[in-house]
Amino acid sequence: MADERMPADEQDPAPPPPAKPAEPQRDPRVAQSWQRVQLAREAKRPHARDYIEAIFTKFSEIHGDRNFGDDKSILAGMAFFDSSPVMVVAQQKGRTTKEKLLRNFGMPKPEGYRKAMRIMQLAEKFNRPIITLIDTPGAYPGIDAEERGQAEAIAYNLREMSRLRVPIISVVIGEGGSGGALGIGVANRVYMLENAYYSVISPESCAAIIYRDATKAPEASFALRMTAADLLEIGLIDGIVAEPPGGAHLDAMAAANSLRATLHEAMSELSSHSPETLVKERFAKFRSMGSYFHEGVL
Repeated sequence: MADERMPADEQDPAPPPPAKPAEPQRDPRVAQSWQRVQLAREAKRPHARDYIEAIFTKFSEIHGDRNFGDDKSILAGMAFFDSSPVMVVAQQKGRTTKEKLLRNFGMPKPEGYRKAMRIMQLAEKFNRPIITLIDTPGAYPGIDAEERGQAEAIAYNLREMSRLRVPIISVVIGEGGSGGALGIGVANRVYMLENAYYSVISPESCAAIIYRDATKAPEASFALRMTAADLLEIGLIDGIVAEPPGGAHLDAMAAANSLRATLHEAMSELSSHSPETLVKERFAKFRSMGSYFHEGVL
């Protein structure tokens, strides 16, 4: 029987493979938010001690919580700002591996928050303004911290800071991670450096929970509205501290001078407030956060 198959050169060509669907274009604002997060985590970014040395004089560190020990991730003590005595409480990270371990990567334990409160209560006793510098990925989540009452220590600080009868100014200089940041951040004035972030959760953790994909951290950073510009727009902070072009790590002294000017303005404004006014305004400030619905007046 004759072979009736068509010659190979006369057969119809194979259909082309289906075209891959075009990847959706990413919102440019996503990249901008993620870039801010990366700058906040920049290894060469100035840390709390760098700003303390540049802005304050005669800084005298105070150690220990008089209960358990001394948490090196909290740097606190007495100092002078523009010749006026103040108390400084800051979260300190490390640069070298040894320093990072010593400072626990900037993640305070309960004794750190209790030390911070001890210094703040001293400030109230001697009528000194309090300046806090926030820079933490979050409170330390280890078993030892939980055993010593991590949640209680933070909650106690939130309550007691709301009652202190002296001016409190807080500045997020890098990372502002959740309750670990808020534990020293209940203030009359809250500022952020231009490339800092402040959020209830890290972008990576948020992406893992919401998107089931940690690689979508950039999208999460945008959705969380965690940058200084976002938080100023919705009224959660009082101002933005400008950084030099490219970030504070490229010109630490310029960043320090910008922060000094912001602190000077805030100190001048709050110095005329009575203790009662300071407490009342601070409470009202935080009580109104997250309230976007109002009942109509009957």
